Amino acid sequence: MDDGRISRHGSGAKLWLAGGWLLLALLAAIFAPLVAPQDPLAQDLMLERLPPFWMSGAEPGYWLGTDSLGRDLLSRLIFGARIAFIVAFAAATAACLVGSTLGLVAGYFGGWADRIISRIVDVWMAFPPVLFAILLVAVLGTGLSSVIIAIAVIDWTRFCRVIRAETMGQSRMDYVENARIAGYGRIGIMLREVLPNVVPSIVALLSLEMGIAVIVEAILSFVNLSISTDDPTWGGIIAEGRLSIHQAWWVLVFPLITLILTVLSFSQFGEGLKARFDPVLR
Repeated sequence: MDDGRISRHGSGAKLWLAGGWLLLALLAAIFAPLVAPQDPLAQDLMLERLPPFWMSGAEPGYWLGTDSLGRDLLSRLIFGARIAFIVAFAAATAACLVGSTLGLVAGYFGGWADRIISRIVDVWMAFPPVLFAILLVAVLGTGLSSVIIAIAVIDWTRFCRVIRAETMGQSRMDYVENARIAGYGRIGIMLREVLPNVVPSIVALLSLEMGIAVIVEAILSFVNLSISTDDPTWGGIIAEGRLSIHQAWWVLVFPLITLILTVLSFSQFGEGLKARFDPVLR
């Protein structure tokens, strides 16, 4: 079996594994009221710090144990997935639309448009992204919309730089020159010929950005700058678990595992889609 076939099989396995986890997490988030075993906000100090189901002292119905206020950890993780996926889809899509459009224009038309957009990107990327996000949320105020806006405002540059480079490479291909000879206009060539060939890169970046958005939202909720309601978030659960790591390690470990699996799955899913649909890699 040659290296190319091994690589395709490997990327296919990663695609299915990552997609399976993301689908499971997404379905759990959508149907959270139906699948969560307990009310994620219900407190019962008589049930505080119950261990997971396989440890002695566990209670039926509390599969991953409880936190210091007696709240069911599994239910809080499931409802926290709602916030994570909303932020991931909304923020990544907004950043993708803005950044990919500007990158496409800069890479294809070049000249003054490329110079202006490239300078804006350079200035934007000079700011530390996490600190910039915290500053924006502090200015906009806590809330889900503020988190989404902050992530989109920061990360559009990632799309812009990569898509600009991809577009510049595609613009030198023979098929673009053939389209010019055939009489297509510049905008028509950009949209009908160049754009379809950079879509695999956009898809991979979009999936990667969703994972980054999940991390940023977790960081913001960890420092209490995410949503202002009592709804559980993965970063908030991690912050609570850090305070009781010696008494209830599961409150910290399980949300960390969930966060890491989700972020890695977004990354691998994007790479798998690119490997499958990019004509250069197939």
